[in-house]
Amino acid sequence: MARRIVVKLVANFERNLADVERFLTEREAPRAFDALLDELTDTVIANLERFPAMGRQFLAHPARSIESSAALEALCAQLSAITPDAEALHEYVFDEYVVLYAGVGAIVYLLAIRHQRQLSFDFQFHWGGSPR
Repeated sequence: MARRIVVKLVANFERNLADVERFLTEREAPRAFDALLDELTDTVIANLERFPAMGRQFLAHPARSIESSAALEALCAQLSAITPDAEALHEYVFDEYVVLYAGVGAIVYLLAIRHQRQLSFDFQFHWGGSPR
């Protein structure tokens, strides 16, 4: 009998969801947040329960700057608190979102989520315009 995988949300993931909701509301797209929650519960979590290693291995991406190298080292230190397996950290890309998760035994921890536009620079805001 196959082992049952359980998907759990960590506190940081919940904070990120609040950030995504705020981001979408500021862009006058509050229904998009409801659609995100539906996609998470109906598709993402269901997929991870069946295929916990389906996302790309996150640490396979090479660090291309001092800052990203330092961030990856810090992330690896945090990951080592829950598992010695560096290959446990994955990213799942769907629609306009990126989810960072770690599979540890029969548990998949959802660690972080971002809307892809949250990852880009808002030049208008930085150059003195109003935020979008």
